Amino acid sequence: MESESAASSRKAKSGQLFPILASAGILLAGNGLLVTLVAVRAGLESFPDSLIGLMGSIYFVGFMAGCLVVPRLIRRAGHIRTFASLAAVAAISILAMVTWLDPAVWLASRALTGFCFAGTATVVESWLGELAVDRERARILSIYRVVDLVSVTAGQFLLPVIGPGGHDVFVAVAALFCLALVPVSLSRLVSPPPPEQVNLRVGFVWRISPLAAAGCITIGIANASFRTLGPVYAKGMGLAVTEIASFLSLGIIAGALLQYPLGWLSDRTDRRFTIFVATTGAALASAFMLVFGGTDTTALYVGAFMFGGFSLPLYSLSSAHAYDYAGPGQFVELAAGLTLFYAIGASIGPFASSLIIEAYGPSSFFATTVALHSSFALFVLFRMTQRRVVPREARSRFHALLRTSPAIFRLTRTRR
Repeated sequence: MESESAASSRKAKSGQLFPILASAGILLAGNGLLVTLVAVRAGLESFPDSLIGLMGSIYFVGFMAGCLVVPRLIRRAGHIRTFASLAAVAAISILAMVTWLDPAVWLASRALTGFCFAGTATVVESWLGELAVDRERARILSIYRVVDLVSVTAGQFLLPVIGPGGHDVFVAVAALFCLALVPVSLSRLVSPPPPEQVNLRVGFVWRISPLAAAGCITIGIANASFRTLGPVYAKGMGLAVTEIASFLSLGIIAGALLQYPLGWLSDRTDRRFTIFVATTGAALASAFMLVFGGTDTTALYVGAFMFGGFSLPLYSLSSAHAYDYAGPGQFVELAAGLTLFYAIGASIGPFASSLIIEAYGPSSFFATTVALHSSFALFVLFRMTQRRVVPREARSRFHALLRTSPAIFRLTRTRR
């Protein structure tokens, strides 16, 4: 049986984690709602598809800046004050969007929101990594994954409940960002030591694993396009707001469900084979959407589930492959570099995909993901001929990762 002191320690640890996870859940719900809202509302305001895509791309430009700058802010002001400042600025930027229905304001707001979300995620995840002892890291990461899944899915369905028109839904998003301040601000938590300064050498990351770097860029292009322009595609296919929320949620849920079977497989075979299987599955799912997406709602739901199930786990699989080749002291820089490669792809994908949609119509959207995942699958086969497989006993263990900040990596590593 568990000793009284161990039970007391676990209770104290849970008390420390709850406010951080509560703030994270509220923040993720608000951001999940906002991503879908921007695409739907921009369509109602008759913004062109290219502008909607550009707003998705510029979000990740801000995201990249946040990943690079926010660790310095934390070192200066601490976790709680940095989190509070960024959440407040994000709320203001969201209210600015509904106050001024102007493309320039929306673009600036999306860049600022990307910066703030990357920063708040860095605060939350570095804090969780500091609190987690070695034997609890996997459990905390799993809980955080569940919080992410539930929050983002719930956020999608706030859109049809409130409605995409008017001021109310923007006020709701801003309120969620402000509400995320409350659990952390009113807790007894003390800010942990600031995160370490990370050198970021892009060439170094590429040399460790060209496959992982290329994979993160590919995933960034494809998945950011799906999250940003998925609502535009679904609306073009005739779905109502509630059905658009279901369409996107099915992809997110499928990605969470298939993370672990694919991760289990990758731990027991050549990880590159699992990456090939997943990216081939994503290409086939995209082809399914091209052929059958315009037939009925069921086909759209099946296609979204298949695409999300195979495409979303690719970031974690690519990261795990890179970690297999990393040496001592290289893991943190590698994690930051892979996040940067993902953000580079994500800053390109939505705008490029929107131009294709404008030129050829919504049904052409999945043509880009067919091409992307097919090309990456061929690159995986090529890399399998260039490098020996890492022996199973020398590999790092697969972990399902969120694409939120490099700090999430701390939850997957034991202290040295």
